[in-house]
Amino acid sequence: MSDSSTPTDGSREGTTVTHRRYVPYSHAHYAGNLVDGAYSLGLFGDVATEMCILLDGDEGLFASYSDVQFVAPVRAGDVLEVTATLAREGTRSRVMDFVVRVVARGAATDEAPGAAALLEPPVVATTATGTVVVPPSRA
Repeated sequence: MSDSSTPTDGSREGTTVTHRRYVPYSHAHYAGNLVDGAYSLGLFGDVATEMCILLDGDEGLFASYSDVQFVAPVRAGDVLEVTATLAREGTRSRVMDFVVRVVARGAATDEAPGAAALLEPPVVATTATGTVVVPPSRA
């Protein structure tokens, strides 16, 4: 699932792109079905790519991350909501704020091995700021 929105004031700053993704059990890397932090960073790349396509008609290239914070676990069986918000726009650079939220989590029991629960409120798992660059305008 993908969703995007742009501000109505004509500015592109504040534009958001959101994806939802189920974390398969094949991505569990540690005890307790924990998924490594690189999984979130890969998802940030996905929403950043869509943001660049939306704004610039190009996939862009990631230049750097800053202030990456892993604040809660991501586990296999989670449903994640991943959002990029355009914070600043330069001539070719796009600074984005990223967040991964766990919106649902597997809650398996012996009696109900496929049980899951929505999390209200969602749990913020990972945050970051990143910079991508796009080619010079072709206009």
